[in-house]
Amino acid sequence: MFALIALAFFTMVLTGMPIAFALGLTGLLGLLMTMGTSLLMLVPQQIFSGMNSFVLMAIPLFLLSGELMNVSGITERIVRFTNTLVGHRKGGLGHVNIVANIFMAGISGAAVADAAALGTMLIPAMNKSGYSRPYATALTGAASIIGPTIPPSMAMIVYGSVANTSIAGLFATGFLPGLFLGLLMMVLNHFISSRRGYQMQQQKATPGEVFRAMKDGLFALGMPLIILGGILSGIFTPTEAAGVAVGYSLFVGLFIFRTLTLSMIWQALKKTISISGVALLLVSVGGILSWVLTVAQVPQTIAAGILGITGNKYVFLLLVCALLLVVGCFMDLTASIVILTPILAPIAAQMGIHPLHFGITVVLALNIGLNTPPVGAVLFVVASIGQISMESIIKEIWPFVLCQLGTLLLVALVPWFSLLVPRLLGLY
Repeated sequence: MFALIALAFFTMVLTGMPIAFALGLTGLLGLLMTMGTSLLMLVPQQIFSGMNSFVLMAIPLFLLSGELMNVSGITERIVRFTNTLVGHRKGGLGHVNIVANIFMAGISGAAVADAAALGTMLIPAMNKSGYSRPYATALTGAASIIGPTIPPSMAMIVYGSVANTSIAGLFATGFLPGLFLGLLMMVLNHFISSRRGYQMQQQKATPGEVFRAMKDGLFALGMPLIILGGILSGIFTPTEAAGVAVGYSLFVGLFIFRTLTLSMIWQALKKTISISGVALLLVSVGGILSWVLTVAQVPQTIAAGILGITGNKYVFLLLVCALLLVVGCFMDLTASIVILTPILAPIAAQMGIHPLHFGITVVLALNIGLNTPPVGAVLFVVASIGQISMESIIKEIWPFVLCQLGTLLLVALVPWFSLLVPRLLGLY
């Protein structure tokens, strides 16, 4: 039965059907195959229960706070501040791109949003400073992957909801991998920029300039501290933190920067509804398929098959990484989490893999899919901004994808690396 369900799903996707509809119809088909028409009432029940989650409220709220901060001028202030820190080094604007993505990761938690916000500013600026347009575009796309790794992360919220895993704990696991990935990419950017002669000379900012840029961006940089500090200290839940983030964004935009207008707020609301609506629809209709797979004992069958191949948890993690990297090339990140987590998470638990360790491995592996064709959502965004072909981006992005793969292997095979921060914070 599982083979027929999988065949039906991929047939629908390959014919161009939206993934949310394909997922829902596949779940309906599985329900008819297992239970007949007698339990069709379960369809609306599972759709409702899939969305009836307090945790999932954080997705539209975090997205809205990110949109509000972007239109308030937060992105420009972050770029100015990071430029005073690392802009004078070889490949300066490339470093600015990477470090700005690290700061932006604490605001939006969505790679596509970060790529669009920073790409609009930095791709033309890098090209004007002598960087090739394909390289500037590829670096922007690659650096945006840091966003869903460092909290708050939309992918982690979805995973935590589906796998019933601590969101705060998942957030904490992303710190070291995200910062390590950013450092690796900065080393690579330095090497490439030195070899190609990109921006070899720029005057170092004075302490006064650094202080002024920091002062100008103080309220911008304060948002990640409030969100993460509140969550990790236990003052509020991730969902409550998302509400606080929206209130903070409105306060800063209306009364501190004074750049927000009613029309900007309305545009931010519309964009948030568009993006979060797709994500929540995927989660809701995915509940039908998850229920069918559970009733048909598909996870148990797959677990028995995998355990028959290997009982080594590290071999299992490598197999999972390989599977997710392939899936990420062809499927949306949220859909992949909704479909595969109910199957893979119980197997990981049976093998003694810590839920937080497995969660960050899954999220990071699927994040890489945002940078790989043919579906890679980030690639299409930056290609549109950079006005170049996908082929040109792929030629330049593969060294950065290797950095991402190296980070993934480190996370998968060295559990303490990602679990260190949760342990120090008492979340593990």
